[in-house]
Parts: sequence; structure tokens; C-alpha cells
Amino acid sequence: MRSQAHINRQDRLESSVALLYRHRFPKEILESRQAVWRVLCRSWLSRYIPPKARVLEVAAGYCEFINNVIGVERVAVDLNPDARKYAAPDVKVHEVAAECLAQVFSPNYFDVVFMSNFLEHCRSREHMLEVLLAVATVLKPEGSALILGPNFRYCYRQYFDFFDHRLPLTEKAVVEALQLAGFEIKLVQPRTLPFSFKSELPHWTWLVQLYLRLPLFWSLFGKQFFIVGVKVV
Repeated sequence: MRSQAHINRQDRLESSVALLYRHRFPKEILESRQAVWRVLCRSWLSRYIPPKARVLEVAAGYCEFINNVIGVERVAVDLNPDARKYAAPDVKVHEVAAECLAQVFSPNYFDVVFMSNFLEHCRSREHMLEVLLAVATVLKPEGSALILGPNFRYCYRQYFDFFDHRLPLTEKAVVEALQLAGFEIKLVQPRTLPFSFKSELPHWTWLVQLYLRLPLFWSLFGKQFFIVGVKVV
């Protein structure tokens, strides 16, 4: 049995996430992120989300995704209490760990679960698998998991510039983890968005739209994978 001191040491980083993100994302960065995510959702990610879907965002952060998608129900989960401040009025927010989704939601409830730049923060590969199993539990049969994240193969020089990055992951590793969690893989794109909102991703909305329309740019500048897995019935 783990001691309380061990648990406290393990959770110290997670309990500091609000402070860490306030330093990482000042107000001007947050404003540009909101504009970029609006375009990403409407011009790209919306094609994977049925308009009448129940949508859950795991590790929603500043709610840039969940605020900008269309669905009959939109829900965000995050350990960062600041998430509530940024959620749209009709977005429900739960302050819960990703591996504990089944404690809050009924099984087979959501049509789509989305997570962006989260799995690399998991404490271990076992923890990552716990998260994916929890996602599978709350998804309906044939529901979709949409996963966006930095691909270590293409951004290894910058990957650990972020203090809370723990797991180096490629699209192949995430595919295997999804399969272990009971998903069938429908789409794997090893390179999509650039690595960072702070420097490499263009902040002008028209330039983001142009980038999304020209996959050639993805192969040159893309450092994040995008994977779609469907829950096996």
C-alpha cells in the first residue's frame, strides 16, 4: 500500500496545473488560441462530430475545443479549476481525473470523446491505458475517440521544454494503446498541426484556414498526430 507522503509527491504537479498554465499562457496567448481553435473546429474537427452528438472533452483546459463544437450536449472534464471560468454557459464542467470518468458519467453515454495534448502528461503508460479504458467505458458502441497530440518523432528537440510532459509518444504507440482499450482504428495522421501554439502555429485565422486546406504543409510543418478510434461493439 502506498503511503500518503508518496501520493502527495505524485500529485503535487497535478495540483499545480492552474499556476503552471497561468505562466505558460498569458492573456494575449489565450486570445489567439481561442481564435485558432474556432477555425480548427469549424474547418477540420467538425467533420468527425455528428451535429446531434453528445461530446466530451477530456483535459479541456481553457475549453477552446468544447466551446466551439456543435452538439446536443457538451461536457468538459479537467483537474484545473480554471476550466470553469472559460467554459461557455451551456458547457457542463466536471473537476475530475480522466481515469475516473465512470464515477461521473453513465456507461455508453457519449458519442464523441476528444482530447488534445493530454496523454503525454500521464504519469505512466499504465495510467495512459487507464484513461483510454475510462474513455471506452463512457463512449457508446461505435462512438469515436478523437486524439490530437505531439508526435515525439517530429518534435523531440522541443518535447520536454514543457515541465509537465512525461511520456514520449508517437502515433504508433497511441494506436497500440487504443487497440488494447478496445478501439478499432479508423484514421491515423502522423503529422497535422505544428507543435506549439506559442510560436509555430499561425495566429491569423485566414492563414490557419489556408494551412488546413493544404495537406502538403502538414507534411512539412506538422508535428502533432491525429487519431480516430471507434469503440468496438
